[in-house]
Amino acid sequence: EYKSYLSFSVAQALRVFNMKIDIVSGRDGKTILTVDVSAKDTILDVKKQHIKSKPYLYPSRMSYKLSLKDKALSDDITIGSFEQFTDGSVIYFKDLGPQIGWGTVFLAEYTGPVFIYLLFYLQPKLIYYDTATIPPLTFTQKLACCCWVGHYVKRVLETIFVHRFSKATMPVMNLFKNCTYYWGFAGSISYFINHPLYTQPGYGDNQVLLGLSIFLFGELGNFSTHLAFKYMRPSGTKTRVIPKPNGNPCTLLFNLVSCPNYTYEIISWIGFTVLSQTFLAGLFTVVGGAQMAQWALGKHRAYKKEFSDYPKNRKSIIPFIL
Repeated sequence: EYKSYLSFSVAQALRVFNMKIDIVSGRDGKTILTVDVSAKDTILDVKKQHIKSKPYLYPSRMSYKLSLKDKALSDDITIGSFEQFTDGSVIYFKDLGPQIGWGTVFLAEYTGPVFIYLLFYLQPKLIYYDTATIPPLTFTQKLACCCWVGHYVKRVLETIFVHRFSKATMPVMNLFKNCTYYWGFAGSISYFINHPLYTQPGYGDNQVLLGLSIFLFGELGNFSTHLAFKYMRPSGTKTRVIPKPNGNPCTLLFNLVSCPNYTYEIISWIGFTVLSQTFLAGLFTVVGGAQMAQWALGKHRAYKKEFSDYPKNRKSIIPFIL
């Protein structure tokens, strides 16, 4: 019994002191580097050693996994927290490429649509072919501009004051991809809504006011759920909890779907499409809705995997359906 206890103590002691870990490429399986670590070292400490041999790397660009199928290891995890870490253990490395802050990307992709839309709205003589016959803007065109600009100003302010990002960065190529999407649709939609030949919606003011009501309801719900998400995650943490309604009636949708912020945003764009009655606004709604549904499904799966008591009747984005 004494020998057994002694063997256990020695094994534990070996885990406290230095051990060697091989950093292996997740792409081709080749060993990149062998580092000396102790059980008290964190994944961030391992990254710092790695960076010494590859100065172009930085922590947010680096992903370590215990196996290729596992989630990336957080920087604050200690080596000693994994019993499988012994002398000669392997971790898999992936270079995520150049990174850029989430906030920076959001500000760029949301600020662009404001100025691009206003270019067509305020300076039609620079855009349209026959400046002599440009009629005054209609009430619907003015209202559509207020809705569009108001939405993206809201998103910019939310990025600055509301959103708390679980990850600090994303690949820099996302900046170009996202801006192309948002800026491209902004120019296309604004071109047709502010066109001199734009015609009023088929059902007149009733249709416009119905669309405006749907849009404002979606915007209120979207903002309310963004605020609710903010207070579910304390500042400076990566805490995740099961989303639940608060005192705001708009947050009751949390009882039915995991991502009501996406549900409400789709409602907003449906309202904008009804208000403006333009094909490209409808296309923007469909394409954006499909992307948000994909994001929602991923978040929904993550919630169910992380929380064993996650509500079973809750869907991802469309109540009772999806």
